[in-house]
Amino acid sequence: MFISKLGEFGLIERIKRQIKTDSTVIKGSGDDCAVLKYDRDRYLLFTCDMLVEGVDFTRKDNPYLVGRKALAASASDIAACAGLPHYALVSLGIPKHSSVKLLDKVLEGMRDLARQYKINIVGGDLSSARQLVIDVSMLGFVEKKYLALRSGAKRGDIIFVTGTLGGSILGKHLRFIPRIKEARYLVENFKINSMIDISDGLAQDLGHILKESRVGAVIYEGLIPLSKQARNLKDALYTGEDFELLFTLSRKEARVVLERQKTSLFTPVGEIIDGKPKLILVDSKGKESIIQAKGFRHF
Repeated sequence: MFISKLGEFGLIERIKRQIKTDSTVIKGSGDDCAVLKYDRDRYLLFTCDMLVEGVDFTRKDNPYLVGRKALAASASDIAACAGLPHYALVSLGIPKHSSVKLLDKVLEGMRDLARQYKINIVGGDLSSARQLVIDVSMLGFVEKKYLALRSGAKRGDIIFVTGTLGGSILGKHLRFIPRIKEARYLVENFKINSMIDISDGLAQDLGHILKESRVGAVIYEGLIPLSKQARNLKDALYTGEDFELLFTLSRKEARVVLERQKTSLFTPVGEIIDGKPKLILVDSKGKESIIQAKGFRHF
């Protein structure tokens, strides 16, 4: 069997079955970060992201923004677990004939984002490659009482997103702001039951929450906040690279979120229901349809 036949998530499941962890691992593969024992009050968060030229960016893209994105993607994973990023290792695969100026710009983008979020870049690795590859491993911390995972969604929860969705390929995917501040505001003021960042599209990433929480969901077309760059609803549902937060909390807590917010940053788009992990879309005419929890996949 070829990997293309197995698919990205089939491959992930195959790898997961072959890996065993010990009691220091609170949560391994299957969430935005691995969650590891640390001390009495905090967990250690561990994540990694790889950016590959031709897949996650092109040679025509601004290398400063490419470097910034490489670090920001991992910071977004830390935010999805409600943590604060602290340390990063950066490994680079670089074509031999790349200009030094290009590399300097990539590193400048990383340094500026690291400075903004107080992330220490503490080392990494170098290799020659046929195309530019940037792999970032990041460590962060989260208080045990604030940890947010994909697996806590409950029947009756309201589903929220931050920001707007769709059309990110036109530029936002290189300029997005990791929602660290917003995630911390949420967990410090409300009981968040589940959370994920939207990297592969609303439908697919909500599908991860449904699978891990063993619930279903209803979302409403008329509530989904489309960006000005989104061509249509499908952009928001399936394209990905938005790096916004998707989270659920009780109806009571949701009401307070809406009452307290001074802008329209947090938008309710649906609710969690009992049953199998299926996703129902209600269109602008009130018609219900079951949609696939699909989005961007590497294979």
